[in-house]
Amino acid sequence: MTATVDHVALLRARVRGPVLGPADPGYDAARRVWNAAIDQRPAVLVRCADVEDVVTALDHARRSGLEVAVRGGAHNSAGHSAGDGALVIDLGDLDAVVVDPDARRVRVGGGALLSGMDAATQEHGLAVPAGEIGHTGVGGLTLGGGMGWLTRRAGLTVDHLVSAQVVLADGRVVRAAADEHPDLFWALRGGGGNCGIVTEFEFTAVPVGPLVSVGMFFCGLDDGPALLRAARDAIGRLPSTVGFQVVAVNAPPAPFVPEEVRLRPGWAVMVVGTTGAVPDPDAEQVHDLLRATLPDRLFEFCTPMPWTALQQMFDEPNGWGVHCYEKGCFLPSLTDAAVEDLAAHVARKVSPMSVVHLYTLDGAFSAVDDDATAFGGGRSPRLGLFAVGLTTDPQGLAAEREWVRGLAAAMAPHALGAGVYVNSMMGDDAGRVRATYGPNYARLAAVKAVYDPDNVFHRNVNVPPAS
Repeated sequence: MTATVDHVALLRARVRGPVLGPADPGYDAARRVWNAAIDQRPAVLVRCADVEDVVTALDHARRSGLEVAVRGGAHNSAGHSAGDGALVIDLGDLDAVVVDPDARRVRVGGGALLSGMDAATQEHGLAVPAGEIGHTGVGGLTLGGGMGWLTRRAGLTVDHLVSAQVVLADGRVVRAAADEHPDLFWALRGGGGNCGIVTEFEFTAVPVGPLVSVGMFFCGLDDGPALLRAARDAIGRLPSTVGFQVVAVNAPPAPFVPEEVRLRPGWAVMVVGTTGAVPDPDAEQVHDLLRATLPDRLFEFCTPMPWTALQQMFDEPNGWGVHCYEKGCFLPSLTDAAVEDLAAHVARKVSPMSVVHLYTLDGAFSAVDDDATAFGGGRSPRLGLFAVGLTTDPQGLAAEREWVRGLAAAMAPHALGAGVYVNSMMGDDAGRVRATYGPNYARLAAVKAVYDPDNVFHRNVNVPPAS
């Protein structure tokens, strides 16, 4: 039972969902992941129709000695959801979202995308705090932590996880929650896909929208240090309801951007007010502060916007088919030295698609104890830095990789150690896993030893089981 066709035939006889092998039409589309720099050829892909298909596919992989890859949204930059010769358990059809508006609870299938979850919750004026790109998978984002516009106000996605349905390595299907398998529940909240396949999440939701206040204040590259210092000063005065980011980006070719500024590289401060008021008083006071401290901005754009539109604002520039390489770190603050080093390296970026994001992580993010969840990196107030090299030209990826690595090296002396946000780790970041989880590492490895002692689930930011 070693030929690919045998795997395909055997699985088709056992599962309800489609099964694809290399000889089948649609195989190349099915194995494709978001990052076009990842080109891997699985032995077989199972598009699971239900939880029983997940169990069956996993059983087949274990009996056949096939490596297991779990696919949710396939948005991970490192391409963990594929693998040469692997059996891919594709959860894409497990994408149902069921909202209980009275209880503010949301059940989300393991293959759902953020856009689907956002659309369903917004029908009731609710949102689950999550990421910022609509075609990201809920599963992968959640298991690594989940941060976005609501993180300062409401915390990480894992802070809203109430329970999870999990297929374990031995084929059991269990519920993980505070009152059932609490050790597993702890590990799922930030420990990545190390301990099982989550086929359904249950979240609490918070009131958001339908409109939010969005402000963008844009300066040229030369004014980067001034913008970063102004942002640093604003962070200490932010209302708790405001999401706040600094982004090094080329100005979009949008109608609200002056024609002479479109596609020009520069720096933007993004301010998102989430009180639901229009205009939003909390956001307005931040706008006024930035206007006073950024006199040389090239443009500003402040408008009410549907929450779902904000959540998909970055979908197009981060569309499928880009070649990506990224690095990140956590900064305790923007010191003058960090400002100068960051501005200097941003000025050297090559591709107009490449970006640097600085997430402001404090407020509700920091109200959770470091050991309350497995989330890696700690919860002290900080900035999450993400340097993302993007290009549609595969020949241009080498230059973006060199730029990203250079920027990461320059920021390392300013960082909170070697740890990094789990969801931004590439394959060459394996040496940073222990530092990322810090004091939580040993506990996570111990839980892994209970639920996956053979390390079946290792195509992830892997924490081997404790011996």
